[in-house]
Order: sequence, then C-alpha cells, then structure tokens
Amino acid sequence: MSIDALASNLIRRVNVGDSLTRSAARNPHALALVEGTRRLSYTEFNQHVNRLAHSLIGRGIEVGDAVALASGNSIEFLTTYYACAKIGAVCVPINLDWRAEEVAYVLDDSQARCFVVQAEVAETMAAAVQEAGGPELVIVTGSATTRFGDVPTVPFAELTAHQDGSEPERLVDDRAALTYLYTSGTTAAPKGVVGNHTAVYLESMTMVIEGQFRADDKFAAMLPMFHTAQLNCHCTTAIMIGAAIYILPGFDAENLLTLIEAEGITQLFGLPMMYRAMLDHESIARRNLSSLRRALYAMAPMPQQMLEQCIEVFDCDFYLLFGQTEMSPTATIFRPENQLTHPGAVGTPAVNVQVAIMDESGRLLECGCTGEIVYRGPHVMTEYLGRPDDTEEAFRHGWFHSGDIGHFDDDGILWFTDRRKDVIKTGGENVSSLEVEKAVYAAEPDAAEVVVVGLPHARWSEAITAFVVPRPGTRPDPETIRENMRNHIDAYKIPKGIVIVGDLPKTATGKIQKNQVRTAHTDLYQTL
Repeated sequence: MSIDALASNLIRRVNVGDSLTRSAARNPHALALVEGTRRLSYTEFNQHVNRLAHSLIGRGIEVGDAVALASGNSIEFLTTYYACAKIGAVCVPINLDWRAEEVAYVLDDSQARCFVVQAEVAETMAAAVQEAGGPELVIVTGSATTRFGDVPTVPFAELTAHQDGSEPERLVDDRAALTYLYTSGTTAAPKGVVGNHTAVYLESMTMVIEGQFRADDKFAAMLPMFHTAQLNCHCTTAIMIGAAIYILPGFDAENLLTLIEAEGITQLFGLPMMYRAMLDHESIARRNLSSLRRALYAMAPMPQQMLEQCIEVFDCDFYLLFGQTEMSPTATIFRPENQLTHPGAVGTPAVNVQVAIMDESGRLLECGCTGEIVYRGPHVMTEYLGRPDDTEEAFRHGWFHSGDIGHFDDDGILWFTDRRKDVIKTGGENVSSLEVEKAVYAAEPDAAEVVVVGLPHARWSEAITAFVVPRPGTRPDPETIRENMRNHIDAYKIPKGIVIVGDLPKTATGKIQKNQVRTAHTDLYQTL
C-alpha cells in the first residue's frame, strides 16, 4: 500500500518548524526561552507555537501566504516565526527602524494577508496598514488601543489560547518559502530575499558545527531578531539543538554583564561596539565571565588592539561571521585559531558553502587575484521576490554573486576588500574604504568608530574622507591621525579630510550607513 503525499512529506521533509518539534520531543523539560520573568520549557514553547499555528489555519492562512511580523525581540516573535514554518506560511519580519511608508511598501510587495504587531510599535504600523492595500487581519501582542482602520484586530493571547496544541500537519515542500527578508534599499526600493526551509535548516546545522554549539549552551539574544544574523545564526541554531535562549530587548552593557554572571551565559553574538562598551564598563574587572565559551562578532571589523583585549578579558574563543542575507546568512567563518595570525581576514568557507573569486567575464581566479566573491551551496536564497531580472543577474555564470570584492591568500583564507559600491575612485586609483578604516583604527587608539567614504572633489574626483567617533573623554586630532597613518598605509590612501563626529547613522543591527554619510556630507569639499 502506498502512502499519500502528506504522510510522505511529514516523514521526510526538511522544515525549520520540525526542528522545534524534535527538540521538544528529545528534551521536553529543557529550558527553551527566557524573557524577563517568563520562562518556557521546550514542551511549553512547542505547544505555544502549535496553538498559534492552528489559530492561523482557522483564520484561513494557507501554504504560501505571507504573514508580516513587526515586533522587537520577544517570545511572541519566535512563536510567530515557528508557527509560520510549521504550516507553510511565509514570515515577513519588519525592520522596526522603517518609516510607515517603507512598511506599507513591504506589506504590498509581499502581499501579506496577516500582520502580527507588537503593541509598542502599533502607531507606526497602523499608519502603514492605512497606506497599504492589506492585510486582512492584524494580530496585536500586548495591550494596545490603536485602530488599524477597517482591518479587524485580535489579541495574540487569544490565538495562543487555542485548545489544540498538537502538531499541525500540512504538506510543505523542502524548498518552499520560509521568509521574505527585505534588504535595505539605498538607491531603490528594498528587495525581498526569498529564504527557503532547506537553506535555513542547513545553515542552522552549519552554525551548530562551526560554532560548536551544545544543548547545555545558554545564548544571549540581543541583536534584532528581525535581522537574519540574530534569527538564523543563533536562534534557529539554539532551538535546533535544544539550548536556552535569553531574550533581551536590546544591548545594555550593564544588563548584559549582569546576565552573564547571573545565568552563566555561554554564547554571545554582538557588534564590535558592544564588546567595546563592555570593555569600557567600570565594573568589567570585577565581573565573573568564566561561563563564556564563545563570542561571535559581525557587521563590522574588530580593530586588532581591541580584539586582543577582548580575548584577554573575556577569556573565550572569538570568531567572526561573514555573509549576507542572501546566504541565510553564513558564508565564511573567521575561526578562533586565525584571529591573531591573519588579522583582518574574513575566514574560510563554512560547512556547506563553496567560495570562489570571479572576474567580470565569469572566469574563476587563482589565489592572490582580486575579484568578486561568489558562492555555491544550499544556503543560497531562492530568488528576489518578483524580480526575475535581479535574480538572473545575481545567479549569472552559475554562481551567486555577492557584490563583495576580495581574494584568497596562500593559506586558503579569504580577505574582504570592500563592497563593490564602496570602492573609492580617487585620482585614477581604486581604494578600499575598509583598508583605510583599518589604518585609521591603527593610527588612533581613541577611535571608537570609523567610517570612510569618497566625497565629490574637483581635483580627486572622489576625496577619501574619514569620519571618526572618539571614545568618551578623548579629543583626537585629525592632523595627528593623518600623520600617524603614514606608518600603516600608502600615502595616496591617506584621507584628504578627517572629520570628528559625535555619532554615525546606523541600521537597526548597528551597521554604519555609508550612503547616509555620503549624502549628508556631499558638499564638504565645495564649502571648504
């Protein structure tokens, strides 16, 4: 007797939601999620997800329907994500830094039928719903009196009170869409990156291997969950192996240091500026951080002096993740053993990822040659939503094109030169903005943050310009920085101008927005 399609799918399929089901079956009483005073075991978390899943089915959500999600880090965020996965709906996380019109664009572009909204951001999201053509239903987490026009609303708690906590059974293909993650649009509307179950499932397994994660690990989740780095490098990975996630609303040095001590946190994922803030905290010398095993950093390079200090103070392995949303996101790992031997590199290919360097004609290049970094492997996105031309361009020559420039050295380690769009064309030379940033850090130890861009200039076409945020209580001198840089970089790469600023524009994940810096200071050399 042959089995039907649904039964066959449930037996064999690759589905991110099933990773939670299996962890709950394997370790039912293990701690899954902690948010403030709320603590859920894996059984409780899984049943919470299943009840929401059955409620969404009851509200008419079908396989392939988009469910938008506007929430800060919370149990409700992860509950929604996993409920969508189990029933084959597509989760569309919303960047909480977006304006109402940007959210409206994503609601329309994704054709979201349902919108889960945290009460704290209800006002902005209500304005977006008014502007958009949908959704049909808004689910509100927490207490909110905001109206969403004529769109009906229902409390999240009402849906998770559903009586059925059993596993929802739906046929969901292995390569079915799991998420639409929208990339930041700098010169055009953001593109929806279609992530699929196989890509995220295998990427999560890759991080288990590369991060050496264990079921007894305790993860601090402080970066935004609506970003793929936090969601798919730590959260889905932790849940896959049945580890505990301590959910934080954001980064605060005092709170994080206290949490590490009180709960015995073993795994961190933060931005370099977060590690800097902890190093500078007045209590750091008194803290017991011995529970830490591994610390991951990403989004920005770690200055060498700071990295050495981090390794000494936190006394754990540090490693860098390099990738992008289209890679779900892990592509290479800069491993602990290479941190001090190859400073400035971005590592070696992660498990399941093939990396190469390609010239503009599609020819693969040898070690030492610079070109575009390209990828193959199951982590790669399915497509750009509704953008066949962009998808074809990204997949030309049979590889995924990252838009990043780099090269491999003789040790097989990848070096990232710059984003193609951030290479500065000055006086007939192409200069990596990243290389200049590293030189500024080396020349000025009191530089807390640095960004380098090219600005319009009558003589140089683009003048290399550095913007420096100093460490608190210090006053770096631009000319001294320029002079000190002569020991670290070729003379023609030294910035024509160095501007001391109080802060720099950033995305919600802490990535400096170079396009905003360029726009804000485009007339700098016309007014000098």
